Amino acid sequence: MFGKILIANRGEIALRILRACREMGIKTVAVHSTADTDAKYVKLADESVCIGPPASKDSYLNIPAIISAAEVTDSEAIHPGYGFLSENASFADRVEKSGFTFIGPRAESIVLMGDKVSAKQAMLQAGVPCVPGSEGELPEDPREIVKIARKVGYPVIIKAAGGGGGRGMRVVHTEAALINAVNMTRSEAGSAFNNPAVYLEKFLENPRHVEVQVLADEHGNAVWLGERDCSMQRRHQKVIEEAPAPGIPRRHIERIGERCADACRKIKYRGAGTFEFLYENNEFYFIEMNTRVQVEHPVTEMITGIDIVQEQLRIAAGLKLRFKQKEIQFRGHAIECRINAEDPFKFTPSPGPIKGWHPPGGPGIRVDSHVYAGYNVPPFYDSMIAKVISYGEDRAQAMARMRQALSELVVDGIKTNTALHRELLEDARFAEGGTSIHYLEQKLKARVS
Repeated sequence: MFGKILIANRGEIALRILRACREMGIKTVAVHSTADTDAKYVKLADESVCIGPPASKDSYLNIPAIISAAEVTDSEAIHPGYGFLSENASFADRVEKSGFTFIGPRAESIVLMGDKVSAKQAMLQAGVPCVPGSEGELPEDPREIVKIARKVGYPVIIKAAGGGGGRGMRVVHTEAALINAVNMTRSEAGSAFNNPAVYLEKFLENPRHVEVQVLADEHGNAVWLGERDCSMQRRHQKVIEEAPAPGIPRRHIERIGERCADACRKIKYRGAGTFEFLYENNEFYFIEMNTRVQVEHPVTEMITGIDIVQEQLRIAAGLKLRFKQKEIQFRGHAIECRINAEDPFKFTPSPGPIKGWHPPGGPGIRVDSHVYAGYNVPPFYDSMIAKVISYGEDRAQAMARMRQALSELVVDGIKTNTALHRELLEDARFAEGGTSIHYLEQKLKARVS
């Protein structure tokens, strides 16, 4: 096992990784920008290194600075967390070539799954169901594009091969709008992702977003840790996640879970990963794979009892998985609410000093957060300041505990989206379970009108 690792991230995930390391007796190095000098994880780490000014490109995305910090602190491995450089194949390759272990998949796996066209082709070969669409990148000939769209059937969605996080997408409802939409998406993709390639898929009208967590080691072993429902979204960004996904027959979950684990073995995947699907009419359709730990990993940890971050460390150290599929047991239900520093109705960012901070507690409540009273939320990064997770013997108890937790949560000095979460936990449709990815947007739109 590693003696010391460098955490190439910030916020709650940096603290989450630090805690996992400390429990395993691993020393930690926190890198930080000048804006994060007073962050909790920086103070708690065994060592810390300032790697640049507030702008991400000059600090958390500064590969030479991070590698240098690992060198001067004599670290053995680098954990990228999520976001920033976590799915950057060049970073993973640079880390390994510099003599450190990258706590994640191999660079070639990141490349394969980072391009949505090659990822889809790999999944089709592995027997994972995908959304009907083009065989690969759309051709240049407009007539051929029209033929493909007619075969798939409208509406269709044009997607950037190098896109992600809801960017690089355009829905097309008529043939008359098709070619212009393709050209616009190509132009945007070239500017945003340095890759103008786009592909076409059938646009599912009312799907859910369901994802499967996997772990795989370098010895050919792979398991799936159940599913999560992440359908409560705004602008393709997740707001509430839960596990297991309500209302989906277990035989369907088990079948898709086994296919995901088998796909990991076929592509020789290593580390933690998440297969993301759209689910509609009892069918799963693969959309992408995230080759990193997810923001919502705690709900899976709560229902399995498995520490996903510690498993990442063990896998990266070359150890075999400690359990087989039949040994993984799923118990109860867990819900996660992302608490953001933003107006709960206008969604404008609300950085600034937190004057009062009172996290909730009680049975089945977990709070992952790096903030404290007196902490200044910087305006330079993602607005998430905490994750409140509730666990219950069933979904009803998990929801009741989350309602109580949200009523106890106090954040003074800045605005947060806690009021939105409280409203959703009282929403009759959400209480039923199984809302689509469009539900929250429609609810917010109805409120404005």
